[in-house]
Amino acid sequence: LEIIFEDEDLLVINKPSGISVHPTFNHPNGTLCNAVANYLLKTQNTHAAARAIGRLDKVTSGVLIFAKNAYTASRLNGNIEKIYNAIAYGNMGESGTVDAPIYRPDSGKTIRAVGEQGDKAITHWRTIAHLDNETFLEIRTETGRTHQIRVHCAHISHPLMGDEMYDAPLTENLKRAALHCRQVTFTHPVTEKEMTFVAPIPDDMKKELEKSGFFVDKQNNIC
Repeated sequence: LEIIFEDEDLLVINKPSGISVHPTFNHPNGTLCNAVANYLLKTQNTHAAARAIGRLDKVTSGVLIFAKNAYTASRLNGNIEKIYNAIAYGNMGESGTVDAPIYRPDSGKTIRAVGEQGDKAITHWRTIAHLDNETFLEIRTETGRTHQIRVHCAHISHPLMGDEMYDAPLTENLKRAALHCRQVTFTHPVTEKEMTFVAPIPDDMKKELEKSGFFVDKQNNIC
C-alpha cells in the first residue's frame, strides 16, 4: 500500500492501476480492500472493515479514501470533491460539460453506455494541454456513475487513450484507460478541518505527455 495519510478515522491511499477496489463473487481476493484489511490486522490488530469511499475503476489510478468506522464513512459519503486527469483521443476544445444519462446495457457485463433509460450523469472537462492528436484534461464530476468519465468521453468521440473497452487506441505507453484521480478535498468528519490530498501523475501518463514534449514537475504541474 502506498499510504498518503492515516489517522484513527481515515486511510488515504495512492491506488495503482490494475487492482480492483472491492472483492466480487468471481474474484474474492487480491483486491485493495483485502490489502487494507490485512494492513489493519498487522499494524493495529483489528478485524474492523475499512470502507472505500467513492470507488475507482480497476484501471484507474490515484487518491482513494478508506473510512475506518461507520461514522466516518457516513459523513464522507457523497461529500468528497475529486479532480481527475485524463488523456483523451483527438484534439478537444477548451472546456465543456457532458450531461448524458448512463445505463448498463447487459447485466452480465461491466460495460456502460449513454441512454435515456439511464441515471443522471454530469461531467465537466477542461483542456490543460494539446498533445499529438491527444488532449490532456482536468475533469470534475457532479455524479459518480460507474465508468462515468470513460463513457462520457467516448460518447463525445474522444475516448480515453488506452481504453479498449470503449474503443480507444492503445499507445506504446498506455495499455489501460488514461485516467487518474489526482486530488481529493473534503472536511474531516471528526476534526472538521478541510483536507486535500494529491497523488502524482503515474509513470505511464507522464511518458505519454513527455512524448509530446511536456514535462511533469515535482508539484504535479505540466510544463
